[in-house]
Amino acid sequence: MKVKQVIDRFEKFAPKYLAMEKDPVGLQLGSLDAETSKLMVTLDVRPQVVDEAIENGVDFIFSHHPMMFRPAKNLDLSDPQNAMYAKLIQNNITVYSAHTNLDFADNGMNDWLAEKLGLKNLSGMVPGYIDPVYRLTVQVPKVYSAAVRMSLVDSGAEVNNSEYTGYTYEVDGTAYYVPKSFSDPDLGNVGEPTERGNVRLEFEVFKSKVDQVIKALNDVHPLQKPFYSLIKVEDKFHQYTMGRVGELESEMTLADFTQMVKDKYQVAGLRVIANNEQRQVKKVAVLGGDGGKFYQLAQKMGADVYVTGDVYYHTGHDMLAADMPVIDPGHHIESICKPKLVELFNNWKRELNWDIQISASQLNTDPFTFR
Repeated sequence: MKVKQVIDRFEKFAPKYLAMEKDPVGLQLGSLDAETSKLMVTLDVRPQVVDEAIENGVDFIFSHHPMMFRPAKNLDLSDPQNAMYAKLIQNNITVYSAHTNLDFADNGMNDWLAEKLGLKNLSGMVPGYIDPVYRLTVQVPKVYSAAVRMSLVDSGAEVNNSEYTGYTYEVDGTAYYVPKSFSDPDLGNVGEPTERGNVRLEFEVFKSKVDQVIKALNDVHPLQKPFYSLIKVEDKFHQYTMGRVGELESEMTLADFTQMVKDKYQVAGLRVIANNEQRQVKKVAVLGGDGGKFYQLAQKMGADVYVTGDVYYHTGHDMLAADMPVIDPGHHIESICKPKLVELFNNWKRELNWDIQISASQLNTDPFTFR
């Protein structure tokens, strides 16, 4: 199978347009048309990870952190990073990265981190892409209404709802008209008054899915030019968010919660920024990666403690002054993506009958050692 088949399915889950501006997500090296039979998931693309891929016959590396944050200034192979690129090319390995689009995705990185801590009643934290809703109205002969309705729902003509799926609205009616010379011949004889029993179907569609739904409509509708309209629904949209705020099962001291974070994320050490480690915590904010700059937002949302990585020295002083406890377990906790992505890809493999082997890198790419 081709790399593109895997990526097309993944980008339905975490589309690239969710990523933050200038984040270099997507294809990093190789071709989407390349053949693949062995996919390996990793947090980072480092020389030792590439060696692991070569040793295991991997032809497709899927990473969370982009392989190239900054463009290469030259291709001098004495530079270890450039030598790694050359080795990937020599071994025909395609590399694709999903970074902040995976962070913003529903049921993505930050949901996995929150789930690991056992947080309940989750809400989003940092606002991202807004996907507006449109109302699609379609006229179709009644005999074809079920086929059109099911095809459009399958293509994405529905707004996700916790209580219903595939919700549509149908109204019977009669269309009256006189066909002109350039009219669809299926709609009656030219110049003759015509009436036809029709059904009007109504759907709600996210803007991100409008193009694929209209394509499905044109493919399945019995007329050459289907009658339809699209109207934006005011004040109805889906807000993608990065980071999660939720509640622990029961209140505990900050010191006990700190130990729980260390155990759950399996880190050898972490940093605590707090004036009092015996204070009680219940509401928790968590954001994977470098999230120190969002501590005021976490505090504004009522979090008793904020879990994130890469907190800077001066930002730590500001957190203390604001009396906002923060736990920094490091950036590497995002390695939780490896088993989670393997699980996703294996689900899609079964669903779509992919002929591909899927595994996770067994290497620990955390650059820090705790003594």
